[in-house]
Order: sequence, then C-alpha cells, then structure tokens
Amino acid sequence: MQSINRVVLVGRLTRDPELRSTPSGTSVCSLRIACNSMHRDGEGELTERPNFFDVSVFGAAAESVSNYMHKGSLVGIDGRLSWREWETAEEQRRQAVSVIADNVQFLERPGEREGELAGVGAGDGGDELAL
Repeated sequence: MQSINRVVLVGRLTRDPELRSTPSGTSVCSLRIACNSMHRDGEGELTERPNFFDVSVFGAAAESVSNYMHKGSLVGIDGRLSWREWETAEEQRRQAVSVIADNVQFLERPGEREGELAGVGAGDGGDELAL
C-alpha cells in the first residue's frame, strides 16, 4: 500500500528566520508560519483562527530564506510532515510534528503591500526556491 505525505501551506512568518548549520555543514533555516482557517462558532458565526506550523528549510534555499525573508513575510511552502520524539532532561517523552520544506516560494517582493500576492495573475509566479 502506498502512502502520501504532502503539505502545501501559505502563510506569514511569525518571527525572523533562524539559520544554523548541521554538524556536517548543511544550512538549516527554522521558520514558524501562521495560516488562518475559518470555522463556525457555537452561534453559527464565521470566525478566523490561526494555525501555527514549524518549518525546516535545508541547503541553499535555507540561506536565501534567511537572507530575504523576515517576520511578516508571505511565503508558500510545499513539503512533507515529519514526526519526531525525544526525551527531556527530566526524562519526559515529547513528540512534535513539523514540516520539512521541499519548495519555498516568496509570495511578495520587497516593498509590496501586505496581503498582496506577487506574480499571481501576472504570469511570473514569484521567486521559487527548490531544494
């Protein structure tokens, strides 16, 4: 049986990207993005609720994200979910699901108004970084 593990997200960075390197020298950039979802409350009114996702970007794309993106930047992520488990110093088991980015797309250019998608409908689609 085959399985599918794909995630596509569009959201805004909630903080500046954090760049570091693995022991082997590979660049890794950590992001946190917020994506809003709509749901009906108990009275039937539509309300927005933010969802927050941790994202890891590797290699040259990690360096570009770190150099050109900042808190509030609109970004598109295509990647896969990664589940990890660890034990704290107090011997408590922890688990987390995060996103490993395969493709990162900058959805606005420097100086663009907040909320406006770069290249949508204009045919150029923005600047895409493939891992």
